[in-house]
Amino acid sequence: MALSPVLLFVDRNLLARKQSARLDKHSDLGWKLFGKAPLRENAQKDSKRIQKEYEDKAGRPSKPPSPKQNVRKNLDFEPLSTTALILEDRPANLPAKPAEEAQKHRQQYEEMVVQAKKRELKEAQRRKKQLEERCRVEESIGNAVLTWNNEILPNWETMWCSRKVRDLWWQGIPPSVRGKVWSLAIGNELNITHELFDICLARAKERWRSLSTGGSEVENEDAGFSAADREASLELIKLDISRTFPNLCIFQQVQGMSFIAAVLILNLDTADAFIAFSNLLNKPCQMAFFRVDHGLMLTYFAAFEVFFEENLPKLFAHFKKNNLTPDIYLIDWIFTLYSKSLPLDLACRIWDVFCRDGEEFLFRTALGILKLFEDILTKMDFIHMAQFLTRLPEDLPAEELFASIATIQMQSRNKKWAQVLTALQKDSREMEKGSPSLRH
Repeated sequence: MALSPVLLFVDRNLLARKQSARLDKHSDLGWKLFGKAPLRENAQKDSKRIQKEYEDKAGRPSKPPSPKQNVRKNLDFEPLSTTALILEDRPANLPAKPAEEAQKHRQQYEEMVVQAKKRELKEAQRRKKQLEERCRVEESIGNAVLTWNNEILPNWETMWCSRKVRDLWWQGIPPSVRGKVWSLAIGNELNITHELFDICLARAKERWRSLSTGGSEVENEDAGFSAADREASLELIKLDISRTFPNLCIFQQVQGMSFIAAVLILNLDTADAFIAFSNLLNKPCQMAFFRVDHGLMLTYFAAFEVFFEENLPKLFAHFKKNNLTPDIYLIDWIFTLYSKSLPLDLACRIWDVFCRDGEEFLFRTALGILKLFEDILTKMDFIHMAQFLTRLPEDLPAEELFASIATIQMQSRNKKWAQVLTALQKDSREMEKGSPSLRH
């Protein structure tokens, strides 16, 4: 049975009215936080009342809305902060939030605000402390520079061994005067002049060019080496350069640099660095290690173990139990004077005192490192100890290390380092002649 046009019109009209009513209802139930439709008037009043209650409880006076806020109320969409999640009622189409839950959420929000303020205050205090420490260090360095330049360096021969200078020395030499102090402390027993350096430099450059081109002069001198051997030697030299402080891009033009030469060239001009380098390699300890004199190296290791057992008996026994011998970690430390194993700034501070106290301080530093990490090392096996000591932490704190070094006593049974080393060398020579084993 077909509907008459009049009934069809009535049905469509009724359907349109129902849809319109539903849309109006949804529009009326809009959520201020996300919806574009305006909130009902009573919802706005409720939110204002809740805002006022919250501010009264928090002890903050309610501020009148600014003109900008009045303008924003006319916008279709107003993004709110997370505060709105706490203070706004739920949409009208959802059940009302229980009073206990609302109070709990307010408390949680207040706790979050308090914790955030504490973190901000703590961070501000940390930054302030860092700034104060930096200013203190800079002031200390500035005063030290004046002392070194005006008092110590002009009167080096009479002041360098005084108690005042030794105490200042231990705190680290300012970088601006470090090279000068190192040169004076290392000395120049080889009597190398700047003119001799220029001659050696010219010969080295010529040698480099000859190796690069394979000249006849090199072929005559190195008849036993093929062109491939010479090319391999050049590649090794370049590889050595690239491995020396790879983060610093200043050694590309310096040939055959070791870590020791790299530290020197950072603190002295080229000629003085060469003179200091040559004299350093001429020292007994460096001579033994660079020449790989096994007998003398074993004597140094034996002397080191005497003071190791004296200062750190528990760790010494642990090393012995795990068969961890000094050569596993000491060779790298002594061979490069810690410039490879420690951060550059810290290595330079080690060098400061090494230039003053000589080889003894190298082994004292080794014991200081072992003592600093004693608790960690005693819990490790052989593999982990060897890995740890051959790759020390990069963030090793200088003050903590020097405090640890300061506690190391370089005296065993009333004998100092030089006396113990001399006695061991004598015993070693006697053993080679068939004498009894080492006596302590």
